[in-house]
Amino acid sequence: MKNTAPTKAQTALLPPMQGLALDRIFVPATSAEFAAATAEILAAGAVGFDTEAKPTFAPGEVSDGPHVVQFALPNKAYLFQMHRPDCRPCLLEILQSDAVRKVGFGLEQDRGQIHAKFGVTMRAVLDLNAIFREDGYGTSMGVRAAVGVVLRQRFHKSKKTTTSNWAVAQLTPTQMLYAANDAYAALKVFQAL
Repeated sequence: MKNTAPTKAQTALLPPMQGLALDRIFVPATSAEFAAATAEILAAGAVGFDTEAKPTFAPGEVSDGPHVVQFALPNKAYLFQMHRPDCRPCLLEILQSDAVRKVGFGLEQDRGQIHAKFGVTMRAVLDLNAIFREDGYGTSMGVRAAVGVVLRQRFHKSKKTTTSNWAVAQLTPTQMLYAANDAYAALKVFQAL
């Protein structure tokens, strides 16, 4: 049976999803902060996962992203910025670990960018679109529609924030909320499934 994902107009009528607040979003900067975040992420069992990259606008321009990799736990999120010197070893440990399942939506592009940038293949990854395809939904459900179907809530994604510069040294509060809650919404859908 073919199921239909709700439209933006339909999900707009639902109550808003309660996302993570800024005080629950952490951006590690030191080796100690990265080590602590990595230990917590690896112990979580499953985390919401996504990446952000500085957008490309010129034809033929190739992104050198990801610039931010986000991991959401049930009560907090960690945003790893690639420009931070202590980020890489911790990030690669998480991405290649079978100990923690990384769940998200449309992860093919994320996997490709990670492989291109770091030369590694992610392990223990679950693209939630595959589950929705098995349930008769189209090729790409997406986080907004999935939150509407599974949680019966509205998830807002700002186009302006999506296309902002993710390679900046200091993320804005708006970027932090967007990135963290993108991964957090995927985790909430996964937990509800």
